[in-house]
Formats: sequence, C-alpha cells, structure tokens
Amino acid sequence: MTIDQLAARLRLTSNAVRAQVTRLEEDDVVRKVGALATASKPSATYALTSAAESRYSQLYVPLLAHLLHVLDERMTPKQFDALMRRVGRSLLGGRTAAEGTIAERAWAASKLLNQFGGLTRVEKSNGHYVVRSHDCPLSAATERHPETCNAVESLLSEFSGLFVTTCCERGERMRCCFEMATKKR
Repeated sequence: MTIDQLAARLRLTSNAVRAQVTRLEEDDVVRKVGALATASKPSATYALTSAAESRYSQLYVPLLAHLLHVLDERMTPKQFDALMRRVGRSLLGGRTAAEGTIAERAWAASKLLNQFGGLTRVEKSNGHYVVRSHDCPLSAATERHPETCNAVESLLSEFSGLFVTTCCERGERMRCCFEMATKKR
C-alpha cells in the first residue's frame, strides 16, 4: 500500500503514517516494493519484509511444538537428544566463536542469546559464570521437551568453547539458565 492508502485505511493523516513507515523501514519491518502512478508523481508502495513476515507469523510456534512431538514419538530418547544437540550446534550458522577470558566468553554467549530474542544476563555463582534468562523464549517446546534446552546448551558450548550445562528453571514460569566452566566437574 502507499502512504495515502494506509492513511485512509487507518483514518490518520499522511504525515502521521509517513513518520511511522519511516521508522518501520529503519527497523526492517517494511520496504518499498514499487510505485503507483498518481495524478502528480508516483507514490511508493510498501510491503512487509520477509523478516517481518516470519517475525509476526503465528504458525512457527505450534509447528515447532508439533514437529518436536512427532520426532519424540518416532525416536529413542537418546536419538532425540542427539538430534536436538546437533540442531543447537548448527544454529551458529558461520558465526565466529567467542574468544577471551571465561567471563568474556560468557558475556558473548549472553549477547548471542539476546540476538536470538532472549533477555539474558551473566552472573557469577560458585566460581562459575551463569547465563540466566528472565524467561524461556522456547517455553512452548521446552515444557514437554527439555531436550530443547540441550540444543541451546550445545549452541552455547560450541560458540564459547566452554563446558556448558543446563540449569534451567522448570515450573510455573520457565527460565533459561546455562552454567559455563572450562571443564567437566
């Protein structure tokens, strides 16, 4: 749609819509996709970006949850866990592994999870660094399939080069938690 078409549909001024569309363009939510001929000059038409379409899709979560249920029914627990860990490692997608001290790698792992939409912080507990989330962004999957946490554990281990163990909180409110150390205890 054009700015004027959006304004008419939303019953707002063109200037109000233009300001919001500009912000949405900056955030990679909409993009110019063409032009519509008008009496004076062509008006740009806008559409959602593919990133926005996937971000706002309501199908991803139920599809993932059902896929996990089907896989879990068809695989042994050991096979299912191995698959989830492989999926986690593959999420790196060419990202450069973290370097530096244990603390720096723990902070880099936290930042990585935040890039995936998490809201994490790093704490030091019992001489180890812990990446802890305020909630679980995968709770629709982890509630019935804790192996999903193992996928994230494997992602963080591969990325940080540290030994990572899941210490996720399960209950009424699920929260991610990953302890990071230089070696197994």
